[in-house]
Amino acid sequence: MSLTLYNTLTRRKEPFTPIDPKNVRMYVCGPTVYDYAHIGNARPVIVFDVLFRLLRHVYGADHVTYVRNITDVDDKINARAAEEGISIRELTERTASQFHEDIAALSILPPTVEPRATEHIDEMKALCEALVAKGHAYVAEGHVLFDVASMPDYGRLSNRSLDEMEAGARVEVAPYKKGPMDFVLWKPSKEGEPGWPSPCGIEGAGRPGWHIECSAMSDRWLWEEVKDKLSNEAKARPHQFDIHGGGIDLTFPHHENEVAQSRCAHGTPVMANVWMHNGFLQVEGEKMSKSLGNFITIHELLKTDKFGGRRWPGEVLRLAMLMTHYRQPIDFTATALEAAEKVLRNWYRLIGDATACGAGDGQSDVQTKLQDDLNTPQAITALHAMADALSNGGDASALARFKSAANLLGLLTMTQSEWLAAWNADAKLDGGEIEARITARLEARKAKNWAESDRIRDELAEMGIQLKDAKDPTTGEFTTTWEVMR
Repeated sequence: MSLTLYNTLTRRKEPFTPIDPKNVRMYVCGPTVYDYAHIGNARPVIVFDVLFRLLRHVYGADHVTYVRNITDVDDKINARAAEEGISIRELTERTASQFHEDIAALSILPPTVEPRATEHIDEMKALCEALVAKGHAYVAEGHVLFDVASMPDYGRLSNRSLDEMEAGARVEVAPYKKGPMDFVLWKPSKEGEPGWPSPCGIEGAGRPGWHIECSAMSDRWLWEEVKDKLSNEAKARPHQFDIHGGGIDLTFPHHENEVAQSRCAHGTPVMANVWMHNGFLQVEGEKMSKSLGNFITIHELLKTDKFGGRRWPGEVLRLAMLMTHYRQPIDFTATALEAAEKVLRNWYRLIGDATACGAGDGQSDVQTKLQDDLNTPQAITALHAMADALSNGGDASALARFKSAANLLGLLTMTQSEWLAAWNADAKLDGGEIEARITARLEARKAKNWAESDRIRDELAEMGIQLKDAKDPTTGEFTTTWEVMR
């Protein structure tokens, strides 16, 4: 089955055909580093990590370039640094490090390149110069602004007319704008703000607008830095790449404005062939908001008991996210995390300390589901089917294939022992020992040796293990599952 992806630009699901199959190129908007990333930020990071894994599997790890940027110049950054009384650089370095630590716990692969906005100021200034020279931008009162009226099909990506955008957008009212939808490419820096020599003959220091940074960084790393190794066919399509991703909230104005800048600066029919957007996230049925008290960061879920009264392992967060298709809205709940935790606990018990194999037959069903527009819920269903088959017995190669298939989703990336250590870092529990004691307790129960059964239960409780007894609804047999006490 060929890979198909839903394209926001065309509003339909299409077969994915890379410009150069030996050099597949993808750009995803990354974090603005002024605070801990919230769980809404985690969704695109997880979604496009799955796509990155799939592309590497299909085309080869050495044939995929994934760029995810870091925004380290922004009004929120300036305000937070001033609030804390520290330098902007100190704030962005600390917050970027926190972001990397948190997403590493979610089993996120590092992107091929992770450019920072402040390291690409020259490229942004060059774009400003090109847009002014081509009549798509103008200088006014120390600003460089994009002239929206100069682009006839502006609004194509978000599928909005200019009238609709003017009516619904929050636009800065400024007398120096030619049109109300014109947006900033460059602006003067105020005292105390970071600044660089301005382009287009403007005197004084300034700094880039938000949208232009992604146009500059994507072109640098997905065209300028790789063009010499591209096929002749790809070289004939300069300044274009395969996939651009991000959250649905970025479609307008951010991605719409990226398209405008890049296409008008380079004279191309598209910026990226495929635009992919993940759906919104709610928390327990409500929009996440600090005013509602349900604003939750990745860090809090990993390190505290703020949500659901417990600390959650990173893979649990990941599986809970992947249980909903990426294009659908997701309701992030403690119940969903508990369900994901139960699944992973059972799967890790199943694989023990097995290692994954390379590409193999075991991945086929999971891969087929993922190649249908990253249908992660169906891929998880396929994993359940594999797990059910293994529960009736499976050799080491079958376990390795199961683990390898789960790895396509970024799941079961550890051994059971490592999972237990991540689950409760202080306990350093031995999964094999726990399972052996549970088996011994079940044997004691069958023999009606209640004293021995209770002794083992209490001993495990002292180790921090809580047992849950139930009857299998299918077989009627007595079963026991376990979890680490919180």
